[in-house]
Amino acid sequence: MAPSTEPVATASKPASGLREFWYYFSVNRGAVIGLTVFALLVLMAIFAPLIAPYSPDIQYRDALLKPPIWEAGSDPRFILGTDPVGRDMLSRLIHGARYSLFIGFFVVIGALFVGVILGVLAGYFRGWVDVAIMRVMDIILAFPSLLLALVLVAILGPGLFNAMIAIAIVLQPHFARLVRAAVMAEKNREYVTAAKLSGASHIRLMLITILPNCLGPIIVQATLSFSNAILDAAALGFLGMGAQPPTPEWGTMLATAREFILKAPWVVTFPGLAILITVLAINLIGDGLRDALDPKLKRS
Repeated sequence: MAPSTEPVATASKPASGLREFWYYFSVNRGAVIGLTVFALLVLMAIFAPLIAPYSPDIQYRDALLKPPIWEAGSDPRFILGTDPVGRDMLSRLIHGARYSLFIGFFVVIGALFVGVILGVLAGYFRGWVDVAIMRVMDIILAFPSLLLALVLVAILGPGLFNAMIAIAIVLQPHFARLVRAAVMAEKNREYVTAAKLSGASHIRLMLITILPNCLGPIIVQATLSFSNAILDAAALGFLGMGAQPPTPEWGTMLATAREFILKAPWVVTFPGLAILITVLAINLIGDGLRDALDPKLKRS
């Protein structure tokens, strides 16, 4: 009987951990709402070609700047109206979710990868390695993030891919400093000393022993950086340095429609609302993750 009960005991630990995580996460009603909205956005992005009523680039020359269906002079074919060149606003917003979520994912993965490596090296080795890495991070943080991203895009050239690279460079110091502090707090603990005495290499100590115990704050920071990446990409698109027309990216949609803000306010309102809802949902998820992963903030 003993061999049969041991797997059950080990299998129940992850399940109980997930239940505990979900309990503390679900206590935060805002986090649950944010997760629901974000899940809907992800589904909308995945199935955009099936959900969108029209192609985002098709121009209907007989329906320029048509208002939403609840306003006078609307066209029943276009629920949210059309833009200055007759493209369906709803279809462009749905396809724009793909770009915004892809931007956030790409930027966070890039910033996370570089920032975690630099932070682990700085926190573990200290000395001149720590000084060299942290001084570079301080220089990056000394500039306003959007201004530095603009300079980098101006050097690399306007475009969506270059904008994502610039935003990742701007955001990675936050991961580096966070991981450095977490590694410094963990590396003198007993379990790390025991691993050293057992002959573990530096790479194993950094990546296998210490880093997994720093994942809580990294996950929260990644969530918040996701929303910052979407905002920065929208700002660069609005300034003409990010995604270029006719790409249905929300910031670019705002840029191309700003001259019609008084004549046709819906062409600016709907992309702005899409950015607002997406960023708010991700920030609410970040608050819930902080409550669920930080033992000091867990509610009894």
